[in-house]
Amino acid sequence: MPNSRPRPRRGAGGGAGAAGRDRLVARSLQSAEHCLGAQDVGTAYAHYLLVLSLAPELKDDVKETFQYTLFKWAEELDALSRVQDLLGCYEQALELFPDDEVICNSMGEHLFRMGFRDVAAGYFHKAVKLNPDFSDAKENFYRVANWLVERWHFIMLNDTKRNRIYNAAIQKAVSLGSKSVLDIGAGTGILSMFAKKAGAHSVYACELSKTMYELALTANKMEAEINLLHMKSLDIEIPKHIPERVSLVVTETVDAGVFGEGIVESLIHAWEHLLLQPKGQGLCRVPSHSSSCSTEEREDSIPSSSTHTTQSDTLLLQEL
Repeated sequence: MPNSRPRPRRGAGGGAGAAGRDRLVARSLQSAEHCLGAQDVGTAYAHYLLVLSLAPELKDDVKETFQYTLFKWAEELDALSRVQDLLGCYEQALELFPDDEVICNSMGEHLFRMGFRDVAAGYFHKAVKLNPDFSDAKENFYRVANWLVERWHFIMLNDTKRNRIYNAAIQKAVSLGSKSVLDIGAGTGILSMFAKKAGAHSVYACELSKTMYELALTANKMEAEINLLHMKSLDIEIPKHIPERVSLVVTETVDAGVFGEGIVESLIHAWEHLLLQPKGQGLCRVPSHSSSCSTEEREDSIPSSSTHTTQSDTLLLQEL
């Protein structure tokens, strides 16, 4: 624990008010040190807040001890599950030391453990920008990046054959009149961007993990073109979240075991609540080894595929 005690500097003007402030600062510093010695870190933290609010010129002198006190108090609050108090302390600390990479990194660590990985990544990134040589922050940033950006995204994005086939199918559906599109489980948003570039007027995308999606939209300068819904498709309501039913639903929620991502449930819900009902044309299913639209299919049938539309023309995908 840091144990140096800074001396309060005499206030400007030397009047009675300044002298009184100096005495209060000195007493608060002494009390803070006494509380730290007695393991009363919560009270010590409060004393340091008072010191820094009355004598901001002492920031550099008490910075190290203040950090120690903050981190110890945060550990106690965390153990007591006092989440709001913990976050409030860090907000106070960052108001006093907005460019402190150590406090930013520590805030990120707490947020990460609480499950707020998107927000934690922002604090880790800020810490690295403030000090590119801060190894703890760099390690934390890379760790949270692995959580936020699943590795399989890169495999799928580099599958050019798959992407060309999806793009062609979506282009055809849009050219046939499907101008409003919903992308379920959007991931990186590649299908949403295909739909927008194909000429769809309204494109909506729902995705629970929005980090990669937002990065992809920003990189492609399409963040203003696509409406992102940070929610499950099962929770989407018309017209609360989308003004009206869409004419095309696209999704790529098939995992290695086909049904692991809940594709059947999401497609049933989309068919019944989100998609415009067909007028006798039947259901178009994309992709499968060889699937096409058929007027003989029942309207209540469950598609075994990941893209469907109310158009009657065939969308044939081979060996996706």
